[in-house]
Amino acid sequence: MPLLVGLLDASTVRRSMDSPESAYVAEARIDLDELAAKRVAGGNILDSVANMANSILGAGIIGLPYAIRQAGFFTGLVLLVVLCAVTDWTIRLIVLNAKLSGQTSYIGIMNSCFGSSGRAAVSFFQFAFAFGGMCAFGIIIGDTIPHVIRSIFPHLYQVPVLSLLTKRQFVIALCTVCVSYPLSLYRDIHKLSRASGLALVGMIIIVTSVLIEGPNVSPDRKGNPQARFTFLGDGVFQAIGVISFAFVCHHNSLLIYGSLRTPTLDRFNKVTHISTFISLIACCTLAISAYVVFTDRTQGNILNNFGPSDTLINIARFCFGLNMFTTLPLELFVCREVIEQYFFESEPFNMQRHVFFTTAILCSSMIISMITCDLGVMLEITGGASATALAFIFPAACYLKLKAPGTPWYTRTKLPAVVCAAFGVVVLCISLFLALGKAWTPAGKATICMD
Repeated sequence: MPLLVGLLDASTVRRSMDSPESAYVAEARIDLDELAAKRVAGGNILDSVANMANSILGAGIIGLPYAIRQAGFFTGLVLLVVLCAVTDWTIRLIVLNAKLSGQTSYIGIMNSCFGSSGRAAVSFFQFAFAFGGMCAFGIIIGDTIPHVIRSIFPHLYQVPVLSLLTKRQFVIALCTVCVSYPLSLYRDIHKLSRASGLALVGMIIIVTSVLIEGPNVSPDRKGNPQARFTFLGDGVFQAIGVISFAFVCHHNSLLIYGSLRTPTLDRFNKVTHISTFISLIACCTLAISAYVVFTDRTQGNILNNFGPSDTLINIARFCFGLNMFTTLPLELFVCREVIEQYFFESEPFNMQRHVFFTTAILCSSMIISMITCDLGVMLEITGGASATALAFIFPAACYLKLKAPGTPWYTRTKLPAVVCAAFGVVVLCISLFLALGKAWTPAGKATICMD
């Protein structure tokens, strides 16, 4: 879901064309109390739990059965539980780092700990994660909306011109240019965050649909029943990338912390524990119920495993595809604001620059989505590279830098952070190497889609 911490309110304080004399306000001066007043107006714990659960249960959830297939059934379940626990810890670690550094954003923390290189690193990975999300959302639009149109109008492909509405590439281009692009041009795009309620409903519909319809699919669509309860697969590191993509919501942690009516570490810890537990239950439900049916045939987008005429699944496809229309602009907003903050931090707002970057970023992601069919590979690359850095490496590295600087790394207080950072580095390097290598081997042929 939207990755708007340290970015959302930066745009509102950037100098506009109407008030060029006003000074640009750096992100370090953004106050969490002001953020809370604008976003949630002092919500309770349940409000914050809903926000965080919604942030976690994003588009990556439909790739989790694929992750189970890659890692093996039992190893995949262990990874889901372990990475959920690590995510719980690192989310809380970011808030602790903010208190130790006196900063109020992820970028501010990295800048405080590692200077300009830290600011550059987190900016790069934020951009990469958001851009990868845009590509994934475009792929989802191509995987869902044409299916729904063909199921409602089964003979539409025979009608001249209108038959284009059944073509994957045309639908991606049409939805991107006619819906997502106008929404992306808004400067105050945070108003679209109200659509997050629709996203949460969509996730519930998808989980329920897969749970109900999975056992009812025709035998020719089911996978090998002998491959159900495998112990270890050959794609463990790719699975870690997919799971990391699904769980990462670290960009939102400080905003959710600030949205609490009484923002204390104890209350935020409770919010984090409840949210990650709810998310784990939903993720395990979808992953297990889908994988035991499709096993070795499980695709990166689990909805593609179902037939085109399945009514309940088509409803899920429609809800999910519709949600992508508004979610994609939110990710583009992140990409654009990263560029604005890093390269044009002290310059006034410029409409030509705004339109240029919006158009360039959106068209780039649209082209990738049009020629790439395999959502699983996109989740592997984005999750293995960007999500592991943002969720595992950076929070642990900042903690090591801020917590008792003179204390040895092998002490009880620092050793978990060392292990977490090392784990993130290993996963980042190996999963990125394997995912990119797949594109140049026979295993990657199915990722290119030109029909």
